[in-house]
Parts: sequence; C-alpha cells; structure tokens
Amino acid sequence: MIKTIGEWFWWDRLWLPVNLTWADLEDKDGRVYAKVSDLYITLPYSIGFLIVRYVFERFVATALAECLGVRGKSRQKAVESNPILEQYYISQSKTPAKADIQGLSKKCSWSSRQVERWFRRRRNQERPGVLKKFREASWRFVFYLAAFIGGIVALYDKPWFYDLREVWMAYPKQSMLESQYWYYILEMSFYWSLLFSITFDVKRKDFKEQIIHHLATLTLLAFSWCGNYIRVGTLVMLVHDASDVLLESAKLFNYSKWERACNSSFVLFAVVFMVTRLVIFPFCGFSCPSGGETTGWRLSSEAAAVKSEPPAAAHEERRQPFLHGSQTCQIKADS
Repeated sequence: MIKTIGEWFWWDRLWLPVNLTWADLEDKDGRVYAKVSDLYITLPYSIGFLIVRYVFERFVATALAECLGVRGKSRQKAVESNPILEQYYISQSKTPAKADIQGLSKKCSWSSRQVERWFRRRRNQERPGVLKKFREASWRFVFYLAAFIGGIVALYDKPWFYDLREVWMAYPKQSMLESQYWYYILEMSFYWSLLFSITFDVKRKDFKEQIIHHLATLTLLAFSWCGNYIRVGTLVMLVHDASDVLLESAKLFNYSKWERACNSSFVLFAVVFMVTRLVIFPFCGFSCPSGGETTGWRLSSEAAAVKSEPPAAAHEERRQPFLHGSQTCQIKADS
C-alpha cells in the first residue's frame, strides 16, 4: 500500500509537463538536476544553525545590546507562594474570570484584590525581557541580510534576473547551479531551525500562525525543488527576504528605543513589502514568454486536458514532442 501511495504521489503527470518523466531529469550530459534526497541534509544543517544561533546570541547579540543600551529583564517583585493559585495558574488559566477569582479568594482566605494582584505578578514573571527579544530579532536580521546579499550575488549575473522570460526557457530541463543549490539548502535549513526553536523562543500572540507559516514555507520550497522550479524559486526567496530585513531592523530599533529610526524603518518596510509582494511577486514572478518568441517544446493549456494513463501504465504510452497548443508558456528545447 505504501508503495502504491508513493507511486501516485510521484506520478509524472502531477509534477512534470506532458511527455516528460523523472527519467528525463536524471543527471547526464553534464547536466545536474535537483533530487529529493538532497533535502535530507537540511535537517542536520538546521541543528548547525541552532548552534551558530546560540553562540551569536550569547556573545555577539548580547554585546551589541549592551552597546545600544538594551538591558535585561527588570527584576520583578517575587510572587508570594500559594499552592492553590499556582495549581490553578498552571492547569486552568493564567487569566481567571471574575467568578473564578471570587471562588479562589474564598479557598485562599484572600480578598479578590489580592488574588488579582497575584495573577498579574505571576504573569509578569513569565513575560520575556527586551534583551531576549533583541537577541532573537538580531539573529533573524543577520540571516535575512546575509541571505538577501547572497541572493543578489547568486543572481545578478544570470539572464533570468533581468529578463523573466528566461526563467522558463527550456523548462524543466534546466541544470541546477551550485549557487542555487546552496541558496535553497540554507534557506530551508534556517526555516527548519525556526520551527525547532519556536517552543523556547518568545511566545507571541501569533504563535500558531508562525508554525503554519514555517510549515507552508518549507512545503513550498520543497515542492519547487522537486518540480525543478529552481530559477523562479530563487527569485521568490530574494523578493521575500528583501522586506524581512527591514522588518527585523525596525524591531531592533524599537527595542533600542530609537524611535525615529524605528518609524523610518517601518515605513520603508511597508513600502518595500507592498512593492515586492503585491507588485513584483504576483505580476512579474511568473511571467511566461509570449507566443512566437521561442520554439521547440511547448506547454499548452490544451495539454492539461489530454487524457493520460495512471502510473501503472504510464511507461507504455508513446513518447512524442508536445508541440500542440499555443495558449500558454512556450518552452525552448535543449539543443
């Protein structure tokens, strides 16, 4: 059963254009293609990211925070020991309702005011300090900045960086470059490390949304890797990292109480976010060459309607160039 599910999941028709199979994307003639097995290395690399992050936050970020005047968590007044309230705090709720407060006050022989004060101080004890937030934001800022610069270095001399029609030229027979390999591996390793560390990071109100975001990011990166959407994938990562750098810098200025720099960074972040994700990404990131500009292999909207055999009989179908149709992306064949 597992084998059958695997065959259906990796069915050529779900991933590749018509008349192409996974055998066509095997390394040969000097061409190297992305492989699913390459992604396994992102897990040990994510552990390496966690180690580097610990060293960075422990020494570099802490020293930077001291230079900017960011202090650790202020000393909170110790909460009076009360087993009844502590048990309720751990097992029931950190913010009890008014009726519960009255019931607890009777059990403890305290006034309602004292119970409310105890819960407020108990919550403050678990509230993370500014220093912890600063160190986490500085780590993300350094990575996003390095990833953005690395992406520019990896893409600036590529033709598809300036002419987006080149993204789909000869797809999917596009040999993977070493710079593309490391760009993907490091980005995925970083997001794995964020997912692993989310339990002991500062717990924010969007905790569940963060988990969904990290999982969605990893899923999309893995999908684009398996489908050999490497060129467009690197462009998408570059577009997304551009605004993340400014967001984390705004947080750092906020924690350092540099109000003017914080406001300026946030305004710049908002502008870059709207331009990159609402203009460049949806309208330019997936543009295809127009009809007549390329020849050879073609992907058409008509091909999607062609009736194909299931995996068990796929190897029996007759191979032929897909030159029919004229409505969508035209892909130039390898010479």
